[in-house]
Amino acid sequence: MAHRYHATVRWTGNLGAGTARYDGYSRDHVIELAGKPPLPGSSDAAFRGDPGRTNPEEMLLAAISACHMLWFLHIASTLGLVVERYRDEAEAVMEMNRDGSGQFTSAVLRPHVALSAGDPALVDQAHHKAHAMCFIARSLNFEVRCEGTVSDL
Repeated sequence: MAHRYHATVRWTGNLGAGTARYDGYSRDHVIELAGKPPLPGSSDAAFRGDPGRTNPEEMLLAAISACHMLWFLHIASTLGLVVERYRDEAEAVMEMNRDGSGQFTSAVLRPHVALSAGDPALVDQAHHKAHAMCFIARSLNFEVRCEGTVSDL
């Protein structure tokens, strides 16, 4: 069974002369997903983008983190872990090449969960299985590690 996703990305950065000059246009765009509020986007500030808007690199990292979290919560519930809080301080590294291209080389998820019930010894197992199940992480060609911590309430 295939699931299909649709997005419209519309460039809004024409300052009057299109892309006639590299420094003469904005990298601003709007990401539109049916039935959801528009998401203002830009490129990273290092690439002449607006730092107040979301950039594609941030969205990729957020997608990895959110996918892992959603799987973790599901698996935790099946293992009898009662998660009351979950917070991930994720980080990714993108390396640049001499020709201006680049690629992500790694990502680290640092989820911290607070449990009110269940065996904390099962948390690592839940993270491991969540990582194996995450649709996003499974689709990437770079390493994604998980360095989770747990605490009681």
